[in-house]
Amino acid sequence: MYKSLYLKKGKEESLKRFHPWIFSGAVASVDDNVEEGEIVRVFTSAGDFIAVGMFQIGSIAVRVLSFRDVTIDAEFWKARLTSAWEMRKAIGLIGRDNNNTFRLIHGEGDNLPGLIIDCYGDTAVMQAHSVGMHVYRNEICEALIKVAGGTIANVYYKSETTLPFKADIEHENGFIYGSMGSDVAIENGLKFHIDWLKGQKTGFFVDQRENRHLLETYSHGRSVLNMFCYTGGFSVYAMRGGAKLVHSVDSSAKAVELTNKNIAMNFPGDNRHAAFCEDAFKYLDANDKMYDLIVLDPPAFAKHRGALRNALKGYTRLNVKGLQRIKPGGILFTFSCSQIVTKENFRNAVFTAAVQANRKVRILHQIHQPADHPINIYHPEGEYLKGLVLYVE
Repeated sequence: MYKSLYLKKGKEESLKRFHPWIFSGAVASVDDNVEEGEIVRVFTSAGDFIAVGMFQIGSIAVRVLSFRDVTIDAEFWKARLTSAWEMRKAIGLIGRDNNNTFRLIHGEGDNLPGLIIDCYGDTAVMQAHSVGMHVYRNEICEALIKVAGGTIANVYYKSETTLPFKADIEHENGFIYGSMGSDVAIENGLKFHIDWLKGQKTGFFVDQRENRHLLETYSHGRSVLNMFCYTGGFSVYAMRGGAKLVHSVDSSAKAVELTNKNIAMNFPGDNRHAAFCEDAFKYLDANDKMYDLIVLDPPAFAKHRGALRNALKGYTRLNVKGLQRIKPGGILFTFSCSQIVTKENFRNAVFTAAVQANRKVRILHQIHQPADHPINIYHPEGEYLKGLVLYVE
């Protein structure tokens, strides 16, 4: 029998609107000896059941799994994973010959808060962002194998850096099903080495798939600069799009090495590409090269609300430098993946950059995360990726 947690009077209103988080300030009491990651049943101050979820220590006290009084068992995990799998089939991401790279579970967007699963060919990479999902990792893995119907042969569990740092968990990344297979995955007909062992996130930025394809359509005959290139995703698409020159820049030597490997795998012997291991701001300051198309896709500048102001200054400064390196008639792809930076915040930062750079700018596209990174309509915080494609005179 699950332990119980009671809310303070009036604190159930957000749950009535199906928001999946219960903050610690809303909690009146909880049964003794509840451990972090344990399933709890949540009741209003009047004693009415309202949700079942995973208890955790911190500002978010419970991540809600269901607003019905259900048992969190093998059938529950199978049902949730089946729902996610069927949605990816419905939007055409499963069963395609030219694409085997997609996100299967996107946390709250798939009603599994704290869980990420990305699929690369026959390998799935699982990340837990809560102790509860860590506790149930093996049950989730078993459900995944069943739901995938033989298409997933390996499951790599990679949560060493994503679990709450205060949680007293000794954990190492590793395969919880299968073993190391091919590290090559296919995205829109292009091949990529995926470094799920040591790379950022799950090894690849799956969320930029459609935006990379959009960039491809603008690349023909253009000189392209891809800042913060990581695995070189935008660079590879620019090459296929017919760019006359592509420069990739990242401060990580390992990222630059991976970019060069991905370029060589798709375009062997092609001398249009060069990669540079250098800090982005220093690279933009140190030379006067001008480009027809620039991509600014930095890591999150703000991971908590207290860092928002400095983050917005950082986005403005970066975009000023980018705009100064674009030829008249050029195009800028600029992004923010900081969840706490709203679309309005980001647009204002870029607007300020355009003024400071004294460039006439028009918005061609307002872009965001793809359909396999769905946003739970009751959890608007799930909209984290935002971007602008600008025409610069």
